[in-house]
Amino acid sequence: MQQPDDIPTHLAPVAKAALSWVNESQGTNYSLTGLVDVDDIDDLTRPFEFGLVLCDGELCIRAQLHVTPDGNTFQFGYVEEAAPDIPPLLDPPPEIRSEWLDRQLQKYEFILLLYYRGLW
Repeated sequence: MQQPDDIPTHLAPVAKAALSWVNESQGTNYSLTGLVDVDDIDDLTRPFEFGLVLCDGELCIRAQLHVTPDGNTFQFGYVEEAAPDIPPLLDPPPEIRSEWLDRQLQKYEFILLLYYRGLW
């Protein structure tokens, strides 16, 4: 994950525009806390996908976006993932928490959970 201070210069305007788009489309006030899946993004003239890690002080989410260049701007859309390694809700509701943990334990020998401000 790229921390906000480590976001590549060429992706900074896209990340800022994507954050604004997510906040406007969802009526939220998230802050950008990181980017994921950005290692292979060099050409901003072709469509690509990347993930935003967003927090609003209470809740953190991952938003996977499809980005399409449109002149000097970008068009955004959400990407539906079948089984993401990083769940969209970084602090899932209790009823799905155990299912997600079970799926992770099937894939890995062990997992490490970190708690921060009551979120994991």
